[in-house]
Amino acid sequence: MKVLRKMQRRAAIWILGTFKTSPTDSLEAIAGLIPIKFHLQKLTSRSQLHTAALLKNHLIRTLMDDPLNLHIKPSLHSINTLTEYQKSITKEHLIDSNNKLFGIFPSFSPLNPELIPDSRIVDVFSDRFSFNIANKEKNDKLCFQQLDDMTLQSSSLPHTAIIVTDASIKNNIATLVSHIHIHNYPLIKTVHHAAFVTSTEAKLFAIRCGIN
Repeated sequence: MKVLRKMQRRAAIWILGTFKTSPTDSLEAIAGLIPIKFHLQKLTSRSQLHTAALLKNHLIRTLMDDPLNLHIKPSLHSINTLTEYQKSITKEHLIDSNNKLFGIFPSFSPLNPELIPDSRIVDVFSDRFSFNIANKEKNDKLCFQQLDDMTLQSSSLPHTAIIVTDASIKNNIATLVSHIHIHNYPLIKTVHHAAFVTSTEAKLFAIRCGIN
């Protein structure tokens, strides 16, 4: 790390043409360079995402522990054959990828029966749901007033829940959040992460989580 920090400091001095005695943090900020430690963390995260995008029959994926496919017999060299103690003392990139891959990214099944038209919850109980879309960028006061009125009215009903969902994508990682309120009391907050999905898919899945 000391050698890498020194290398990036020299690069920042060369970019700005400044004095060699200038503080490193200031040089990196002006030159638009993030600290080398965080840059390495970013590269590591991207590498782990690349592992998540590999096919399930890929050699690297066969070495990893997949809790979603317990019926598949693990390889003789699979991480699943290691004990918990062996996993804890093994400091390798594959171990880190294995720990984060299935702990962060859930498996989405687009062919799940509950996603088939006429079999979905919103189709079976279509009269039980009301959808309201709020666009915070337009600052539509009328829309916000309608949402406020609907929230106050729903809060007084004993068998009504209010679900607020949103999704955003940054660096190919989608973050989906659902807030569920009953009687104007926060019941639960769910957060999901997914890799390599569109913003529409992310928002639809956030709505689905709220409905479920």
